[in-house]
Amino acid sequence: MITAIVLIHTAADRIPEAAQEIADIEGVAEVYSCAGDVDLIAILRVPAHEDLARIIPPKISKVPGVLDTDTHIAFRSFSSADTEGAFAIGVPDAD
Repeated sequence: MITAIVLIHTAADRIPEAAQEIADIEGVAEVYSCAGDVDLIAILRVPAHEDLARIIPPKISKVPGVLDTDTHIAFRSFSSADTEGAFAIGVPDAD
């Protein structure tokens, strides 16, 4: 699974509507409205790099109010949570 973080600049009067329209696009896992240098941050999770090409330029960039995007591809995930343990709840150890 490929994870991409898309930083999105939008027109100020379209932030909530743009966020929801982006969140409704297949492949977009989450959209955050935030303070700082960008208006929205979208997290995409897709099976192949080609999927990013079919989502970002033709869909996210065309949402009314979106002014600019900047995409970052994640290559490794770090977490303080034990995600493997969370998914194994109630499942006996295979060892």
